[in-house]
Amino acid sequence: MSNGQVPLHEEQWIENLAIKIFSDIEALTRDKVGISRESYGKGEALGINYLINLAEEFGFYVEKDDAANIILSLDKSVKTNYFLVGSHMDSVPQGGNFDGLAGVVAGFLLLAHLKEKQIRTSLPVKVLILRGEESAWYGKNCIGSKALFGLLTSEDLNATHRSTGDKLSKAMDASGVKLDVIKRSKPLINSKKIEVFIEIHIEQGPVLVDKDWPIAIVTGIRGNYRHHKIRCKGNAGHSGTIPRYLRKDAVFAGADLITRMDDHWNTIEQHGGDLVLTSGIFHTDADNQAMSRIPGEILFSFESRSQDISTLDALENLLRSECKTIERERGVYFEFDNVIKSDPAECNQEVVNKLLDASESLGFSRVSVASGATHDAAIFSNKGVKTGMIFVRNDKGSHNPEERMEIKDFMKSVSTLNKFINDYE
Repeated sequence: MSNGQVPLHEEQWIENLAIKIFSDIEALTRDKVGISRESYGKGEALGINYLINLAEEFGFYVEKDDAANIILSLDKSVKTNYFLVGSHMDSVPQGGNFDGLAGVVAGFLLLAHLKEKQIRTSLPVKVLILRGEESAWYGKNCIGSKALFGLLTSEDLNATHRSTGDKLSKAMDASGVKLDVIKRSKPLINSKKIEVFIEIHIEQGPVLVDKDWPIAIVTGIRGNYRHHKIRCKGNAGHSGTIPRYLRKDAVFAGADLITRMDDHWNTIEQHGGDLVLTSGIFHTDADNQAMSRIPGEILFSFESRSQDISTLDALENLLRSECKTIERERGVYFEFDNVIKSDPAECNQEVVNKLLDASESLGFSRVSVASGATHDAAIFSNKGVKTGMIFVRNDKGSHNPEERMEIKDFMKSVSTLNKFINDYE
């Protein structure tokens, strides 16, 4: 290791600190099932305040920006470029403890290690604790990171809470956000000063578990096109009296559409394209549905994800084209909402290579994967910041209480981050 230090993952006091932070924040934000850290809400604030207090105990410098994101550093004044490390504090309702928090804790541990060992890196390190990454609360994702770059719109600020119906702007105001600044779409950060942004995050899928890889370096982040509500309208009728050729069955029309889109998905994959499709909401009206009733209407969602923007555009066109065909064939019609788009993002190739080198030099696997989920890192990358990500193996999926990140795997990701920063030229 550089600076004559042993690999960080072999420092037992650092591992013990990680265990303590994860356990303490889990206890603070525990729900009936899992944990809940609401975006710009109570649980998120509890976790952030805990880390602020701990940072002050360690002698870190603590800043709060105009979007109520938190920045930790070892020095009050940083005039040079700097490394930025971090992730988000919030979670989905009744989710797991590691989604987002792992990246925040990783940055905290790095600062603690640098301070304890009195290591001076080539550039200073700042740790960013972001607000509101999850879309589960207000239907808007990456709120804190978008605010950093002046990307929040009036539509975003007027988004309503899933349960209370209160506006996001109200919650942000209560959290100390300077809404007058946010509404002017004023960037809160000089992105040219960020040498590299690194986000450590649990993998939210099964690939690392399946491959038996403790960590992997992320090459890029899939973008997504989302329709929250598409309606297919036909005619209701008696199930026993109307023959097939006279039916306008919304369920069969919707099922036809999903089958056709699955065929397109299969074709694109066979030709080497990157794509996943999901229809996570698909139902008839509970007030009208019955065993003996031909359904006259269904409501469903549709989401496509890909690393290639042209693939997403093509799928959107195919979706609407197939709807037109099914309308003619089945006598139904489709009503679309506005598609919500998140652009794909590429991790910086130089950063990817250096992270791979760091992982390999520590005796870990030299492997890379694409991210199927959206992350704050995508916002930084698409705003021109050199960006990298490290995934940590996580069993039992994500966005649920069963997240199973092993602390030994996590420490390997932090050690890789430390090696990357110490060797950076």
